[in-house]
Amino acid sequence: MNPNMMAKLQEMQQKTEEVKKRLDTITVEEKSPDGNVTVVMTGNREVKDISIAQELQQGDPEELQDMLVLAMNKAIASATKVNEAEMSSVAMGMLPNMGM
Repeated sequence: MNPNMMAKLQEMQQKTEEVKKRLDTITVEEKSPDGNVTVVMTGNREVKDISIAQELQQGDPEELQDMLVLAMNKAIASATKVNEAEMSSVAMGMLPNMGM
């Protein structure tokens, strides 16, 4: 591997780490279809908060589980979109300069 390419790979690795740190500061918030469960997640797909409406806490546990699953899946999908967009910007910024 030539030195120029090695330097570009190291630069890409550094930029990737910077993006990961930035993704920790970006949050997405998604709700269950009925709005009774809210999930907050970072761009790195780490759950930061889950809010459950009082009526669900007193109600049917199975309904609560269903709403949690729905809200979590929506939050994961949103966080994944943010993550992929940020990571692809690093790759696109670096690949044309790799000299391949």
